[in-house]
Amino acid sequence: MAISDDLPLMRGLAKAAIPGDLPLVLASGSPRRAQLLRAAGYTFTIDPASDDAECGVCSRETAPELVARYAYRKAQSVVGRHRQAMVLAADTVAACNGQILGKPHDETHAEEMLRTLSGRRHDVYTGVCLWSPGKSQCVVDVVRTELQMATLSDQMIRDYLETLLWEGKAGAFGYQDGNDWIQIVGDGSESNVVGLPMERLKELLENFHSLAEMIDTTKSEAPTSNE
Repeated sequence: MAISDDLPLMRGLAKAAIPGDLPLVLASGSPRRAQLLRAAGYTFTIDPASDDAECGVCSRETAPELVARYAYRKAQSVVGRHRQAMVLAADTVAACNGQILGKPHDETHAEEMLRTLSGRRHDVYTGVCLWSPGKSQCVVDVVRTELQMATLSDQMIRDYLETLLWEGKAGAFGYQDGNDWIQIVGDGSESNVVGLPMERLKELLENFHSLAEMIDTTKSEAPTSNE
């Protein structure tokens, strides 16, 4: 489901010029990330990353490490098709008490996630990768936003599950879905919770050449995150 254009989070989104005036390629099939970019005024094409870019959680891997690796692998899977472009990839998960919560497999899994998060503070992490294949330069960053979820009754959970809005969303919920039981703690990024931290993306684009590392495209490891 697309984000409503009437939501405050869709207004006044940060934007920066693409370094070298390169065409922007979004390595994601997420309609929410695409809508955020469009709302900010970016012009881009979409080339979704391969499915195997998300290859499971490594032993003792933290949520920030996971999203950094996934964002890098997603970008890596498409850069060979775009030699003169700026490739953007991202990955988002929720984390609660050390448990990483990605996208639910089915309704039962979604219910388990919502019960885990009910009444608790938790974090949403998004890994962002910007990759300029022509210059073999890449930067990876991770943004954290803390959320507080209200205590959910059985009826609230059932009602939300019936909407199917949980499908394809980390932690089985969407901040943008109009639920008054999810609140951002402090001054965290709303767009980060949706799936792409627009404020940080602007900073990464503006400072790309000073932040980016030279990258060996054959390596599967992400460069060190600037988190």
